[in-house]
Amino acid sequence: MKIGDKVRFLSEVGGGRVAGFQGKNIVLVEDEDGFEIPMAVNDVVVVDNDDYSSGHMVESKMGKPVNPQHQVSKHTTDQDRPKGNMDWQRDMSETDDDPADRPVTFRQPVEERKGGDQLSAYLAFVPINPLEMMQTRFETYLVNDCNYYLHFAYLVAEGNGWRVRLVGEIEPNTKLFVEEFGRESLNEMERICLQLTAYKRDKPFLIKQPVDVQLRIDPVKFYKLHSFQENDFFEQKALVYPIIENDRPARTLVVDANKLKEEMYTNPAKNGERGMQTNNGSGRDNSYVRRYDNGKKGGNPFAPKHHKGDEPVVVDLHANEILDTTRGMSAGDILNYQLDVFRRTLADYGGNKGQKIVFIHGKGEGVLRHAIIHELTYRYKSYTYQDASFQEYGYGATQVTIR
Repeated sequence: MKIGDKVRFLSEVGGGRVAGFQGKNIVLVEDEDGFEIPMAVNDVVVVDNDDYSSGHMVESKMGKPVNPQHQVSKHTTDQDRPKGNMDWQRDMSETDDDPADRPVTFRQPVEERKGGDQLSAYLAFVPINPLEMMQTRFETYLVNDCNYYLHFAYLVAEGNGWRVRLVGEIEPNTKLFVEEFGRESLNEMERICLQLTAYKRDKPFLIKQPVDVQLRIDPVKFYKLHSFQENDFFEQKALVYPIIENDRPARTLVVDANKLKEEMYTNPAKNGERGMQTNNGSGRDNSYVRRYDNGKKGGNPFAPKHHKGDEPVVVDLHANEILDTTRGMSAGDILNYQLDVFRRTLADYGGNKGQKIVFIHGKGEGVLRHAIIHELTYRYKSYTYQDASFQEYGYGATQVTIR
């Protein structure tokens, strides 16, 4: 490297001509505006000079043989230069790109936070206009609350299969906008699947297991303002579903429909007894917790005792609403427990002629709804039933009238 050589910066965009040196390690680079920029010798690279070695390097990369007679010294005039050398200069001008035109590849290092090495991620729904809940549209966000990059696939159930809505990457400790939707799309979003792969860049990290979580999205919650709560990720209230927290994936609430159907036609008493057992040496833990039937409460605590006028009683039969945990329960256990809540509710209001009760069962695969219709058809023949108001409860609700 010598005065007059054209150089380019390695660690940033820019370059110029060597104007001088300061000591052994600093080179003064004059840019096109005439400013001299001090740079470490190790941070610049020569891209053009008048030496034969440079011409040999350039012509070799261009696939042209080097002819010794085409060597040009500093004092050679234009008239003395061979025609071949003029071609070489023209080729050099065509290949000498301006460093300022090159894309920026520098990436800001990720700032990690203490305690962020355990995977935590959430799916959040934010109303655009919370003051008009019946008309507002919603935004979907994926929240990455950890120090790992997450490669994700966002899928929505379609019939017996799944359709990809978005695939991408989300940086550590950030949130990513996924989509905007209206209530007309809620029926398509009752089952959502998130698949996550975690990793870090440019540094070693602990391997995390891939995450595959299916979520049941309750459309009714999008009609209720109180479903949207204060949270740590948004300034406004949001409906937040955990995907994974502290390396523990969220419990998937979607169960296999075929298994449910198979369990439906087994002996209900047997399933009920099995659900009430605890681990008695059989190796299976059936110690799930009922929210009532504990000897201290009477009736059905999920059905409100006070309601105004002709307003219907609303009972949500989703498993996460009526059970503290489903640990140790089979699909049949869950179904029988939901039907038990259904029967107790009808018993509680059996003397109230004309009373309307809305049972929220969700759309899903329709197994619970079919079981309820079967009960009403053969066990409660005098009661009438119909689909509940879609505007208030979505598609997955049935209204029963006591007769």
